[in-house]
Amino acid sequence: MPKIAADGEYLTVLNLFSTDAPEKQESLLSAMREIVDSAAYPGWISSTVHSGVDQPGTANFIQWRSSEDLEARYAGEEFKHRTLPLFGEITTAIRLLQNEVVHTLRSPALGGVTEISPTRDDYTVIEVLKVAEKEQADLVDALGPSQEWLVEVPGFRSQTVLRGLRARGVDGAFVVTYAQWDSKEAYDAFRAVPEADRSAARQKSESRVATLATERDSNTYRVVHTRSAEA
Repeated sequence: MPKIAADGEYLTVLNLFSTDAPEKQESLLSAMREIVDSAAYPGWISSTVHSGVDQPGTANFIQWRSSEDLEARYAGEEFKHRTLPLFGEITTAIRLLQNEVVHTLRSPALGGVTEISPTRDDYTVIEVLKVAEKEQADLVDALGPSQEWLVEVPGFRSQTVLRGLRARGVDGAFVVTYAQWDSKEAYDAFRAVPEADRSAARQKSESRVATLATERDSNTYRVVHTRSAEA
């Protein structure tokens, strides 16, 4: 199963598709599974498909050898004349985000490895935060090293911070967080803690993030399919 590490080995791409109806989400998932199962692109490492939970939509967490390999895929006739038009028909928004994994935080129970797979039962939260380019590094720090307190939160499994490099469908600088929780109930309980009852460390880091982020949106997901090149 794919593993997430801040080792610079792979280019990480998050393709986020929004839609407005559950049946369109199912069409998206079917199309994405077909593409993933037939993938044989030079430089492609793995793809992991996520199904939206709180809002209709999908996410594809993709690992590539390099940006050059990805751009070759984007330049191909199949992508331009079949894949994009197909997704355009059943989505309300398409964001193709190229990223660098810059920080990972894990519960000790994960044994030092962040894995993504449909064989796991992670409740996954993906958030995209826009930021002024000059403050991107500060936002990365606020979301990464400054949130070590998360390991003490019941139900927390992992959080990965990805620095946005370039994108289609998003203007300007951005940062992405990819978080895994035990369950929706654990995540909702974490979010519902009154501000006055939150730890000083949490209040400080969340205030910093709120100051730096100019826009933010998120959705929750379950992993439903994955495939790697070696498979």
